[in-house]
This record gives sequence, C-alpha cells and structure tokens, in this order.
Amino acid sequence: MKSSKETDSPCPTLDLPDIADSAAMWRIARDTGVLDLNSAYSYLLWCRDFSRTSVVARDVLGHPIGFITGYIRPDHPQTLVVWQVAVDRAHRGRGLAGRMLEDLAVRGVGAGARRVETTITPGNEPSHRLFVSFAQRRGARIEREVLFGEDLFPTAHGHEPEILYRIGPLA
Repeated sequence: MKSSKETDSPCPTLDLPDIADSAAMWRIARDTGVLDLNSAYSYLLWCRDFSRTSVVARDVLGHPIGFITGYIRPDHPQTLVVWQVAVDRAHRGRGLAGRMLEDLAVRGVGAGARRVETTITPGNEPSHRLFVSFAQRRGARIEREVLFGEDLFPTAHGHEPEILYRIGPLA
C-alpha cells in the first residue's frame, strides 16, 4: 500500500486566488500553527486587492491546498514582498511551496519586479530553507537584517524578531 506522498496524484495547478478562496486560505494559515493568523476579513481583501501578486495551489477538484500572499511595495515598485507562504499539511514535503514561489517570481519579474523581500523569524527553518534555495536557483544574493525587533510587537507572549530577507537581483 502506498503512502499519501507516494500516490500518483496529478500535480497541483497554480492559479490566482479569488475571494471564494479566502476562507480556505484562512484555514490553511490557521492549521500551520506557526503563521500569524490574520482575520478572515483580511484574506477576503487580500484575494480581492492583491490576487495578481499572490498564488493559490489547487488540487484536482479545484480546492486550495496552498497559497502565497504578496504585494508590490508602493515606495519600491521593483520589490515583490512575500507576506505568507502556507501549504496544507497533507500536501507538504513535495516542493509545492517552491513551485508557488517560482510561479509568483516569474509573474513578478514580468511585471517589473527585480527583487523579493520577505521576513522570517529565526525559529522558522522551513521558510529559511525555502528562500535560500529560491535565491540559489536564481543565482541571487540574500541580504538579511532585523526589520522588526521583539520589542515592537504588542503581544503578551512575545514574538520573535522578523528578519528581513532581500533577494535579488532576479533574472
């Protein structure tokens, strides 16, 4: 008997998210257990206003199984900011996050982006590996610095600092 990772399932399709995807995106983000969970309303707005700079992965039935939200920085229009990357637990470990990031980067470059920025907390090793391997595949440099220190977060339980990764130039 094959495990779920070994089944011959078709490759997920990559698409632009729309507002009908927002509830599933919220659930996927929530179920990661590591992402900062935004309000359900924010995912609705994201799918409406930033769908061209975001990507959703769909299973064979068209249901979202992963997503990346992003936007172009208003004061730096050549910079694509990746906000959240999430893959449903049942679909992890198959390179889906990397495929979504590549798809988004290709579209971003086509729209004039020359670099990607994201923030990663020090304890988020999977995201670190994702973005380092992305930069290596593209032959791009990575610069890192603390963008938001722990002291800036108003949470009682604390928040790790957010480390800014600047990746570029993108070819």
